[in-house]
Amino acid sequence: MAASELYTKFARVWIPDPEEVWKSAELLKDYKPGDKVLLLHLEEGTDLEYRLDPKTKELPPLRNPDILVGENDLTALSYLHEPAVLHNLRVRFIDSKLIYTYCGIVLVAINPYEQLPIYGEDIINAYSGQNMGDMDPHIFAVAEEAYKQMARDERNQSIIVSGESGAGKTVSAKYAMRYFATVSGSASEANVEEKVLASNPIMESIGNAKTTRNDNSSRFGKYIEIGFDKRYRIIGANMRTYLLEKSRVVFQAEEERNYHIFYQLCASAKLPEFKMLRLGNADSFHYTKQGGSPMIEGVDDAKEMAHTRQACTLLGISESYQMGIFRILAGILHLGNVGFTSRDSDSCTIPPKHEPLIIFCDLMGVDYEEMCHWLCHRKLATATETYIKPISKLQAINARDALAKHIYAKLFNWIVDHVNQALHSAVKQHSFIGVLDIYGFETFEINSFEQFCINYANEKLQQQFNMHVFKLEQEEYMKEQIPWTLIDFYDNQPCINLIESKLGILDLLDEECKMPKGTDDTWAQKLYNTHLNKCALFEKPRMSNKAFIIKHFADKVEYQCEGFLEKNKDTVFEEQIKVLKSSKFKMLPELFQDDEKAISPTSATSSGRTPLTRVPVKPTKGRPGQMTKEHKKTVGHQFRNSLHLLMETLNATTPHYVRCIKPNDFKFPFTFDEKRAVQQLRACGVLETIRISAAGFPSRWTYQEFFSRYRVLMKQKDVLGDRKQTCKNVLEKLILDKDKYQFGKTKIFFRAGQVAYLEKLRADKLRAACIRIQKTIRGWLLRKKYLCMQRAAITVQRYVRGYQARCYAKFLRRTKAATTIQKYWRMYVVRRRYKIRRAATIVVQSYLRGYLARNRYRKILREHKAVIIQKRVRGWLARTHYKRTMQAIIYLQCCFRRMMAKRELKKLKIEARSVERYKKLHIGMENKIMQLQRKVDEQNKDYKCLMEKLTNLEGVYNSETEKLRNDVERLQLSEEEAKVATGRVLSLQEEIAKLRKDLEQTRSEKKSIEERADKYKQETEQLVSNLKEENTLLKQEKETLNHLIVEQAKEMTETMERKLVEETKQLELDLNDERLRYQNLLNEFSRLEERYDDLKEEMTLMLNVPKPGHKRTDSTHSSNESEYTFSSEFAETEDIAPRTEEPSEKKVPLDMSLFLKLQKRVTELEQEKQIMQDELDRKEEQVLRSKAKEEERPPIRGAELEYESLKRQELESENKKLKNELNELRKALSEKSAPEVTAPGAPAYRVLMEQLTSVSEELDVRKEEVLILRSQLVSQKEAIQPKNTMTDSTILLEDVQKMKDKGEIAQAYIGLKETNRLLESQLQSQKRSHENEAEALRGEIQSLKEENNRQQQLLAQNLQLPPEARIEASLQHEITRLTNENLYFEELYADDPKKYQSFRISLYKRMIDLMEQLEKQDKTVRKLKKQLKVFAKKIGELEVGQMENISPGQIIDEPIRPVNIPRKEKDFQGMLEYKREDEQKLVKNLILELKPRGVAVNLIPGLPAYILFMCVRHADYLNDDQKVRSLLTSTINSIKKVLKKRGDDFETVSFWLSNTCRFLHCLKQYSGEEGFMKHNTSRQNEHCLTNFDLAEYRQVLSDLAIQIYQQLVRVLENILQPMIVSGMLEHETIQGVSGVKPTGLRKRTSSIADEGTYTLDSILRQLNSFHSVMCQHGMDPELIKQVVKQMFYIVGAITLNNLLLRKDMCSWSKGMQIRYNVSQLEEWLRDKNLMNSGAKETLEPLIQAAQLLQVKKKTDDDAEAICSMCNALTTAQIVKVLNLYTPVNEFEERVSVSFIRTIQMRLRDRKDSPQLLMDAKHIFPVTFPFNPSSLALETIQIPASLGLGFIARV
Repeated sequence: MAASELYTKFARVWIPDPEEVWKSAELLKDYKPGDKVLLLHLEEGTDLEYRLDPKTKELPPLRNPDILVGENDLTALSYLHEPAVLHNLRVRFIDSKLIYTYCGIVLVAINPYEQLPIYGEDIINAYSGQNMGDMDPHIFAVAEEAYKQMARDERNQSIIVSGESGAGKTVSAKYAMRYFATVSGSASEANVEEKVLASNPIMESIGNAKTTRNDNSSRFGKYIEIGFDKRYRIIGANMRTYLLEKSRVVFQAEEERNYHIFYQLCASAKLPEFKMLRLGNADSFHYTKQGGSPMIEGVDDAKEMAHTRQACTLLGISESYQMGIFRILAGILHLGNVGFTSRDSDSCTIPPKHEPLIIFCDLMGVDYEEMCHWLCHRKLATATETYIKPISKLQAINARDALAKHIYAKLFNWIVDHVNQALHSAVKQHSFIGVLDIYGFETFEINSFEQFCINYANEKLQQQFNMHVFKLEQEEYMKEQIPWTLIDFYDNQPCINLIESKLGILDLLDEECKMPKGTDDTWAQKLYNTHLNKCALFEKPRMSNKAFIIKHFADKVEYQCEGFLEKNKDTVFEEQIKVLKSSKFKMLPELFQDDEKAISPTSATSSGRTPLTRVPVKPTKGRPGQMTKEHKKTVGHQFRNSLHLLMETLNATTPHYVRCIKPNDFKFPFTFDEKRAVQQLRACGVLETIRISAAGFPSRWTYQEFFSRYRVLMKQKDVLGDRKQTCKNVLEKLILDKDKYQFGKTKIFFRAGQVAYLEKLRADKLRAACIRIQKTIRGWLLRKKYLCMQRAAITVQRYVRGYQARCYAKFLRRTKAATTIQKYWRMYVVRRRYKIRRAATIVVQSYLRGYLARNRYRKILREHKAVIIQKRVRGWLARTHYKRTMQAIIYLQCCFRRMMAKRELKKLKIEARSVERYKKLHIGMENKIMQLQRKVDEQNKDYKCLMEKLTNLEGVYNSETEKLRNDVERLQLSEEEAKVATGRVLSLQEEIAKLRKDLEQTRSEKKSIEERADKYKQETEQLVSNLKEENTLLKQEKETLNHLIVEQAKEMTETMERKLVEETKQLELDLNDERLRYQNLLNEFSRLEERYDDLKEEMTLMLNVPKPGHKRTDSTHSSNESEYTFSSEFAETEDIAPRTEEPSEKKVPLDMSLFLKLQKRVTELEQEKQIMQDELDRKEEQVLRSKAKEEERPPIRGAELEYESLKRQELESENKKLKNELNELRKALSEKSAPEVTAPGAPAYRVLMEQLTSVSEELDVRKEEVLILRSQLVSQKEAIQPKNTMTDSTILLEDVQKMKDKGEIAQAYIGLKETNRLLESQLQSQKRSHENEAEALRGEIQSLKEENNRQQQLLAQNLQLPPEARIEASLQHEITRLTNENLYFEELYADDPKKYQSFRISLYKRMIDLMEQLEKQDKTVRKLKKQLKVFAKKIGELEVGQMENISPGQIIDEPIRPVNIPRKEKDFQGMLEYKREDEQKLVKNLILELKPRGVAVNLIPGLPAYILFMCVRHADYLNDDQKVRSLLTSTINSIKKVLKKRGDDFETVSFWLSNTCRFLHCLKQYSGEEGFMKHNTSRQNEHCLTNFDLAEYRQVLSDLAIQIYQQLVRVLENILQPMIVSGMLEHETIQGVSGVKPTGLRKRTSSIADEGTYTLDSILRQLNSFHSVMCQHGMDPELIKQVVKQMFYIVGAITLNNLLLRKDMCSWSKGMQIRYNVSQLEEWLRDKNLMNSGAKETLEPLIQAAQLLQVKKKTDDDAEAICSMCNALTTAQIVKVLNLYTPVNEFEERVSVSFIRTIQMRLRDRKDSPQLLMDAKHIFPVTFPFNPSSLALETIQIPASLGLGFIARV
């Protein structure tokens, strides 16, 4: 499409404007080729005729669509030109408050002159690891790109920051370095990143100053190389400096300051260490008071001095050196106060004992007289002699200033060298990133040598920039295989040649400096002679012979020649330098040591600025005689060399460009001056980048993005499977000119303006579709509204018409009734009259009709006879005439027909031959006959109809005639009646007049009576109303009093409840904070442990490096290395095998002390927690004080229970003693039989041992039975405890008491009288019922008490019996109990025989089972007794034989114990036995080498934890303290080692978190503490630990679980983080809702689900995977909820943070996508039954942000709705989202600035965090609620797959 075709009506263009630079206008009519004038309508409402240039006929630039305004990348604009760039920057800066914008490879940064919250640690973390195009423009994005390319491409990088003074160069460079320091960290413990950042305060203090343009302007250029090692961690840095502005030391312009360090010194002059410097106020020194502005608003120089000193200390500059620096700086200030007095015109002197000079000499350590002499004299050396010459006062002042500048430059150089030494690293540098902070192009009213050097440097940098941009464009075209056409771009090589080539400006300047009598004028003449009219870039001003003009790439600059030679020479008197070198102050000669060496470019000075380079790592050795030659190098020559060195460095790196723009000259925040901005854009090369891009194909789309964006322009038949071919086909139809686009391998390239044309087509298509949709929807809505209104109207009409019909029907009924009455009455009157008249009329009619009838009869008879005669005559005449006429006619017809027939016969004879003709004629004749017949029928029908009508008309006529006759007769009769009625009317009127008089009289009487009645009624009503009012007032008073009482009581209750809730919440918050603080300490402790491990491994490696070969250690070795000690007690008792590599290694006391501190802190936290819990309980007790007091229990019962518990303890202790004695007997037998293992009688001993073991097991079984009985007794005891009830009366009494305390009972006394009486009666009735109930309960308690005593007696008797009798007694007791129950239930169920029968049946079954069990026991006992007798005989025979071989001393007198034979089946005790030497093997197989997946799938959850606890139980059973502690310590250390080795595997971490928690729960469940035994079975209570209290280890395990949980969260975060942004934000879950906008050079991650990209389904699958793994591992449900909550918090925080940093994501359609994605996450929670986990609440900020994107944002009501809706978002986040809101389509509107200000005003009182981003690294404090296991330990089987065959079940 031709460009001119776009200039249609309503197209918007940019026209030049002297004030606003560019102004927007709209075309009023289409442009046609040849038009000389454009009719425009300006935005302010005026019309304008814009005349085109007659020569170029160039049209004004077109304006981009509004949808593209505010883009992150300027290259994304369809029309690339200066006004578009300027407008885009202004909109982003002013409207959206965005200071960063991409322009291709350049980051444009506009100084906001305001502190913005976009540089915090959270922002750095958000940009870390992100692609440059995926996030909004930021200096951190450029830094991340440089860091990533350095790691990816193994190539050094550089960031070039340039701009005017005050544009923010230094701040941008500082933030870039901060980013590298934060992201990469340091490779050692030396904190190199902190040192790199610490160099900034030092360099700012000595190199920055306040100017009219900037309060912190860098007066030098610097290039910092940040070095990285192979792991890309910071190892060091190096700094080069350029062009220090030394002239600022001795002179400052108005409203400017000297370097900050001087004012910092003066502000700190009162410090004790600075007394010797003899400083004062800044206004007392000549060098600091010239600008007249010694203070900077908002800056405290004293605090800045402290920061500077702190930075010097961090960089290793000692206190002595710091004081030396301050002495030299103070000396410079005092030197500036040295004054001179003129002796004559050629000489001057210093006043005697001049105090400033004395102070200067004392500080510098030089001789006063010598320095005084050489300040007023100079030495001149000729070829033959040397003589001393005095100098004038002006020369002396200049010499003094030159000395001060020289000293400061040397000090600056020395500090830079020491900073570089502090930042230098001994580790080899692998790569580096350089940050260049250098001045931008400068032009002032008077430009001198400094501006010349600055602009020369910018020319070189611009050339490098242009070549880099050109190179990138060429690479892009070649990569996509697009035909490369040479793009014409500005090459500034001629300007560089003009400056630096042979006989260039610098060359002529150096040559003139060598001339003895060279001056600025002679040098100017040489420039004119050499370059004027020969170089197009060099010009001479018209009005001056001492200036020249150079056409730079940015602008023309006029330089004044005055001072060029002097500044280039940089003259300093050598004698003054020698005096300083002879100083007694050691540091001062160090500054001038480089004068004696080969001077590098850094050592040269200039009167304006000093160029400095970095100190070389390997200094080169100079040749003899080189020193004098190097001394002659001029400043320009040195600067050129350093600039070439810089360019070589930059060319060897990959550059990244940051262009800083100064928006206005007044430092106003967020104020944009278009003139200044355009000037800088032209100067910094941004527009050149735009021009290069626009010359080719600036707009580039991938095929998938193009298809997604412009799918609406395609028809269904155009869409093919191949996206590339589809795009080609569509483009060929849309854009006919093929030169406007090119197809690359992966992208489509468009010329400038084509994307805007496509956007126009797309917008038109969408607009048409929207109109159709709107039309349909509006029609549907209006039709729906109409139908609703119609139904309503019909309903109303129906009811109204029904009402009207009913009224009408009623009216009709009344009317009909009246009519009926009238009818019958009138009928009667008329009928009577009618009868009279009828009778008379009939008589008259009969006579008259008779007479008329006779006459008519006679007449008719005569007429009839005459007619008969006439008929006969006329008939004869007619017949006669007819006959004659008929005969004549027939004769004529016959003659004629004969003639015609003859003719026809001839024809027929001819035609008769043709049969077909005959047939045709025949057919025609038939048709005609049929038609004629039809016509005849129709005529007959018509005739009949006419006849019928005629007959009817005759009948009607006759009837009408008859009616008229009747009417005439009736009217005659009516006339007669009217005459009679008139007379009657007159009489009636007289009667009516009389009645009216009577009526008037009656009315007057009625009126008087009514008046009297009304008056009486009013009086009565008044009286009633007064009574009612009084009654109402009384009722209101009563209700008010009642309401007041209720409200006061309610208010008091609510106040107490509210206070309780608030205090509870506060306590919970404090507890959570303490828990979070404690867990953070644990996290830090674990980090220190890991660091300690790493250091230890490094030490081990370092110790083992000299030894050749590789030693392989056993896998169990790691379990022996207990590197962490849990307490001092553990350390004393821990038995650890000696190590193979480090046998004598000792524990490090640091970890021990740290752990003890942590334990102490834990104890304190537990105490605080207990205090808080006690306080909470106390509060609850205060609220529940009104509960009724419990009945005092009888003291006898407590004594019985106490006696019972003591008795039980004695029985258990006796049982333990019996067990121990049995074990001793077993050991003795084994010792006796050991020598005779091979003897023939050995099997008998084994049998006996088995029998003894069975006996011990039988004793345990009996113990269980005793415990069962005891548990029954306990249950009975709990069942009879009295109930505590709380009555309403007590609550009321409490409320009354509260009111007494407040003095309110007096006011409510009257209203409460009757209420109290009623309540007292209710209270008495309740009291009586309560006493009756209590009496019944006392009786029940007494009966149960007697039953309990009886049970205890039976139990005591049973325990004293032998085992055989004990079984029988227990059975008999059970039978007796059942019999008693039977009797009881017989009485209970006496009324219900069915229940009693079922009870009897169940009872008989139980009795039968018991009898069978008793018989089995008897049989077993008899059988075992027989076996025992046999074995006893065998043992006796064996003992007789053995006694002969045993000496008497060996015989041990063993007590004879009865041997009881128990039952055969083995009953396990839930313990596992292992040998001490198998401990490491146990840990290795169960922890170190265990595969979680196999255990989780095939075995019960938490099996390792159960096995470990069963081992601990056995050690506790043996009372082996050493074994318990060793096992627990090895377990904990082994779990830590496993997690350190496989800590990034989710399954491993989840598995051990689950098992650690289960182990912790087991230790609690079986600890014996009552709080943990509530849910245990009696069998589980038997398994409790008896000898050791492992509370300390429980705390250690809890800490370990917290560390594992935190590690699990980190693993989750690492897995989820790559998915979140792509799945939640970028991927289009609802396809087609949001289109892809143009993105410019830096392409963002595509939202299309390509292969390999993450979608929401990926996140849900991952969540399912996490959840299933945790469930398989048997993790506690509460812990799973906490993990899910943390996962959802991570998802919500990362998504919201990216949303806040990505302008392209803030749109209405993206809000819909986010809300849909969140709904899917909520659906996942519902599916997993996790809605109550608190996970949904963590997504609330994200949900509100999505809603904020979708709600209306126009009116004040919308603002109010937003403020109330977004309560989970901070004010900064709300404002940020509104600022970033970007319409994706033209139908959406931007958020106005006024609306955002309204939001800010409404939210200004909200107290929330100023932080913009959420803390995605935040981990909620975890808790481990006690979760007892119902699994019985004795039922656990150990699978053979675990390799634990060496342990045995006990």
